[in-house]
Amino acid sequence: MWGWIVALISGALMSIQGVLNTGLTKQTSEWVANSWVQGTAFIVCLAAWLIKDRKSFGSLFQVDSKYMLLGGVIGAFITLTVIVSMGSLGPAKAALIIVVSQVAVAYLIELFGLFGVEKVAFQWSKCVGLLIAIAGIMIFKWK
Repeated sequence: MWGWIVALISGALMSIQGVLNTGLTKQTSEWVANSWVQGTAFIVCLAAWLIKDRKSFGSLFQVDSKYMLLGGVIGAFITLTVIVSMGSLGPAKAALIIVVSQVAVAYLIELFGLFGVEKVAFQWSKCVGLLIAIAGIMIFKWK
């Protein structure tokens, strides 16, 4: 149950953040807004790290798969693409397409066992669910 609550909060925060970032971009620029978002996130995370978990500092340099260190780089492009898509599509349509894309890519990651994720067996029900979600985008877009 806790995972559901956290996921719902995460989705709500992502939507709110996307709208705020898009508004900030309209008054500055894409990279200024992105830098602000990533920079303030860095400060908050650094403060939390220093307060809560100072002992784990060296563990960052012991990560086996170095590609796992690319999350921040990818995060910068996530922020940028959310800003651009919300600015051109509107928050609801952009969020819907983003979430369906997340589900599709996440399922492919699971199917192929990429990035150290445990491989799962193919299930038609998940493909049908994804197709229903894609149909939902079409219905949502329909005027």
